[in-house]
Amino acid sequence: MTDPIRSRASLVTVNPPAERPIDPATDRKLRDTAKQLEGLFVQQMFKAMRETVPQQEGIVSANAGEDMFTGLMDQHLAAETPSQWQGGLAESVYRQLRGQVTAAALQSPSSSTDR
Repeated sequence: MTDPIRSRASLVTVNPPAERPIDPATDRKLRDTAKQLEGLFVQQMFKAMRETVPQQEGIVSANAGEDMFTGLMDQHLAAETPSQWQGGLAESVYRQLRGQVTAAALQSPSSSTDR
């Protein structure tokens, strides 16, 4: 006996929509923008995490130099941390931006037909 659901499912093929290729310069800008956004997100996350740690507890209280150092360390960690992630936030943002650029390019008339 054949399964009606499987026989119908085998008739359905799902093809992803064809993406219009974009020029390498635009692609590089999109990737750089996505990485910058990811770094900013991680930096804000570290800043919020650091604000949850009590500052005046302990033998030595924090001073302005320590605040500056921890801020710079957070910036460095925020720049390095996403490189350890595979398919992280930057990749998702890149795919979203690329889709918008592709959709905008499909809607606007190309400059080669305006001659």
